[in-house]
Amino acid sequence: MSQGVPATPRKWLVFAAVGSSYFITVMAFTFSVLALPAISDDFQVTLRTVGWVVIIESLIVAGLLLPLGRLSDVVGRHRTLKVGVVVFALGLLFSGLATSFTLLIVARVVASLGNTLIQAVGTGILVAAFPPEERGLALGGQTTAVAIGAAAGPLLGGLLLDVLDWQALFIALAGLTAVVLAVVQWALGPEPDTNGVATRFDAGGAALAALFILMLVLTLNDPFAFGWRSPVILGSAAATFTLLAAFTRHELAQESPMLDLRLFTIGEFRRAVLIRLVAFTASTTIMFLAPIYLLGVRELTARTAGALLSLFAVGMIVGAQSSGRLYDRLGPRLPIVVGLLVQVAMLALLVTVDEASAVVLMAAATLGNGLGQGLWNVPANSVMMGSMPADALGVGGAFTNVTRTVGNVIGQAGATALVAGVMSSQGFDIPLGDVAETAGATGAFIDGWSLTYAVSVAITLVALAIALRTGNRSPTSASV
Repeated sequence: MSQGVPATPRKWLVFAAVGSSYFITVMAFTFSVLALPAISDDFQVTLRTVGWVVIIESLIVAGLLLPLGRLSDVVGRHRTLKVGVVVFALGLLFSGLATSFTLLIVARVVASLGNTLIQAVGTGILVAAFPPEERGLALGGQTTAVAIGAAAGPLLGGLLLDVLDWQALFIALAGLTAVVLAVVQWALGPEPDTNGVATRFDAGGAALAALFILMLVLTLNDPFAFGWRSPVILGSAAATFTLLAAFTRHELAQESPMLDLRLFTIGEFRRAVLIRLVAFTASTTIMFLAPIYLLGVRELTARTAGALLSLFAVGMIVGAQSSGRLYDRLGPRLPIVVGLLVQVAMLALLVTVDEASAVVLMAAATLGNGLGQGLWNVPANSVMMGSMPADALGVGGAFTNVTRTVGNVIGQAGATALVAGVMSSQGFDIPLGDVAETAGATGAFIDGWSLTYAVSVAITLVALAIALRTGNRSPTSASV
């Protein structure tokens, strides 16, 4: 890849801007999940309906990440981040002021657009600000900021919801985002020299990418509960493959494509993409099923469950900081392989969990899974970004986030199917949220839990096999 201008001497100021932006978006998202029961009670909507407070954000982020990432390469990444923080703050403020569930969903759409703009450019801005030999350090720090936000959301949210209503907390988050905006404005300064940055926007490719990813997420998540054998879902799956084929044909025919698919001819890039997709598919099961186990099967308080789940973020902080430095010194293979081995061990530990297991076992598995993810995620992300040319760091950073999102969606859909399938075969055809209230259902849930984590172990072993073929040197991206 061609070389660009040297990395900015303001790199740590740039990190402060990006890190604080990621922190507030993740913290707000985890708080939103925690506030769902209170929102359901206030607006008198079902738990399935109130789930759209979270679902709408996942759909918008997944569908618009790539197009907005590429757009930032054209209009300026710093400018895009600043606009994103402003839009996100407005969305949080409108969420706190919403007087109906419909207005709340509109406000969540606004906040989700801001979140997408932030996620679309943050990684690209960091990679451009740090020299290639410190890329692991930068992306490790980014993952740490995400992990701190993920831990702060349930911990602080659980405490504050005991004394404040959810509307007041959304307004407080909007105020905190205004502070983040001040940091971003001060730290980033004006848009840097645009030498080497893209000047054309592939609108057709952007539209096809958004439609493809949106259709993929809707098909896998099935938010309307059609069932995977229904004509609607089967038709949606066919449309997803059709859109993928159309997107591929369109991009290969473009002189300035939104995402250069020729990157997949680079072995290290291709393997890093596969590792992230496969490993996230397996690792997402812990944060998806653990709350049901802790709250439903073990009947712990929300505060205790939140504290246990925050251990995942603690482990991820340690793993990300360690792997970032290892990547810069030794290359990607060692931290990826070690991280995946840790993940295999922790998922295997979860296979043994039952209704009577010591809570400390769940604590250890949660902490260990976070450690494993932190170890493999940062170097795999670094390899992907190192493959990107200087004029595509925005869409490149967005694409790394897409691999995580799609992996999480596949993992959550697969875990739901496995657990629900086992429970249904034992006569418990009930929503996962009703496990605690249904006599005898906990045993069936544990059987589905064990099968899910056994499959997750096998999936992680696939990622490990790919990682063993990864080289110890990554492509070097230009700075912009």
